[in-house]
Amino acid sequence: MTDTPTLRLRLFLARARRLPAWSVIVAGTLAGCLSGGAYGLFTSTTYTATSYVVAVPTAQSTPESARGFAQAYGRVATQLAVLGDAQVWAGVPVRTLQDSVRTATSPDAPMVAVSATSSRPDLAVDMANAVSRALTRHADAARSSTQVRLVQFSRAVKPSRPTSASPALTALVGASAGGLLGGLALLARPRRTGGDDAPAPAASVPPYLEQALGFTPGHRERLRERMLD
Repeated sequence: MTDTPTLRLRLFLARARRLPAWSVIVAGTLAGCLSGGAYGLFTSTTYTATSYVVAVPTAQSTPESARGFAQAYGRVATQLAVLGDAQVWAGVPVRTLQDSVRTATSPDAPMVAVSATSSRPDLAVDMANAVSRALTRHADAARSSTQVRLVQFSRAVKPSRPTSASPALTALVGASAGGLLGGLALLARPRRTGGDDAPAPAASVPPYLEQALGFTPGHRERLRERMLD
């Protein structure tokens, strides 16, 4: 009994081999476009708000010391000691702050940027400002030993646009990636040689051997048929 799924697979592969080469790139581009568009469509929109604090040296300190402590406070801002106080003002658990808040510092300026990301723009603002407030309070508590204090340079404001990619952009990126993968698959597939489709050459007897053996034309034809069989 014929295996129907196997037969269908063979027929499908046979038809696929007859398709033009450029169809692989077109199929990859369409598949990537649909996948990227679906990702952007079903992924939740996110917003990012950023607040800034600056390290100010006291009379007993130097600007270089302030830049060094700014780097240190940028790393401390996402620790539990700071986030534990920030959760009270942000109104979210510490785990949410750990997943949503990021900091950035610059070696040229004594400034710390505190960014928070959320699906709600107002919550992103609250989290960024809460972490900045908690960080400045911890810096004030250690000012007698560090001789550096943190001052809020700019509060976070409500973002007007989302920071996540739009479905159109993700579809474009997916289409580019799909087309690239289709082109690579096209280059990696084994190529057919001209001898694969050409018919096998007919067997023949060298002329000098025919003369030596005394073959007639009838003998020659019967010998060729036997050799071909």
